[in-house]
Amino acid sequence: MFKKSVKTYMESEIAEQAKIIPYILMKYINPETGEIKIDLPQNTTKIVLVASGSSYHCARFAVDLLEKISKIESRAIYSSEFLLKNVIPHDENTLYIFITQSGETSDTLKSVEKVKTLSSLPSLCITNNENSTIWQKCDYKVACYAGTEHGIAATKSFTSQMLCLILISLKLVENIHGREATNMYKKSLFSLPGIIEKALAKRKEIKELAKVLSKENLIVITADGISYSLAKEAALKIKETSYKNISAAILGEFMHGHVAVFNNKGLLIYISVDKISKRSISNLCKIKTDYSPKLVIIGPSSAELKPDFNINIECENEIQQMFANVVICQQLAFETALKLKRNVDHPKGLHKVVVDKNI
Repeated sequence: MFKKSVKTYMESEIAEQAKIIPYILMKYINPETGEIKIDLPQNTTKIVLVASGSSYHCARFAVDLLEKISKIESRAIYSSEFLLKNVIPHDENTLYIFITQSGETSDTLKSVEKVKTLSSLPSLCITNNENSTIWQKCDYKVACYAGTEHGIAATKSFTSQMLCLILISLKLVENIHGREATNMYKKSLFSLPGIIEKALAKRKEIKELAKVLSKENLIVITADGISYSLAKEAALKIKETSYKNISAAILGEFMHGHVAVFNNKGLLIYISVDKISKRSISNLCKIKTDYSPKLVIIGPSSAELKPDFNINIECENEIQQMFANVVICQQLAFETALKLKRNVDHPKGLHKVVVDKNI
């Protein structure tokens, strides 16, 4: 657990997540009826998510989640890439979702304007600022209630956005199949604070792994499916706070040439949310045999693998496991940066728009 005498914003904001999650659930789930209190357009058949940075990683997470839970076709696009498109998705019953912590991210705001100019499709924003420009521009609005986030590296705003996207996914299911169809998922959400506390309690193991990471020059984070968004987020967190040249990849794609980087000494991290597939086990074993990098598994491992480190929290489902893994990765970035004596709250050359909000 984190020490009482918190010295950095990042440390404090990682710890805050255990209390922010129940606050969001209280705001959006009716305690008597179980109804999710989020207003969405009816008859949505396709969703396009537009965002940058950590918010894009949330969007990428939502694509896999939406298609699994609600069976709605979805895609995520970087805001900067969206602005360069000559043709934007404009099918009937498409909902655009724009995600930005501050509500003032310039390329995301310009993306909203582009949609408004070229189509009459509905737009929804997820933001931490109800007084922001994007809040005023969008037709539908979801506040993520993370409170003021001072640290450059998004932590509590990231998990808050994740939870809001889960609730939106479940609301879409309710609109089609009724509330009973989402009861199992909603029940598991109320266990998230406890899951986060268990992840925070892994600090000793995470510190040991951070010692190793701080000395490595080649680090690759891999994953499959819904975990790929977290691999990208974990790599970004370590880059922002430790300045390490670290990359993220889908494991299967990594085997197509990229794996040659391990001709240099390095460390491979694999993030899992469920039982690791036979194909992934085969790929990881091949990398170990051919190149002998240190192997780290974050999440459930397998008896067929012999990782140098395995940090895991036992969870009921993929959603809980994602939150556990997120908090483990956030702490890993924080502890690695401390080992390297970096200023985690004010990395050189990076700036953040913050919003004064209290929960």
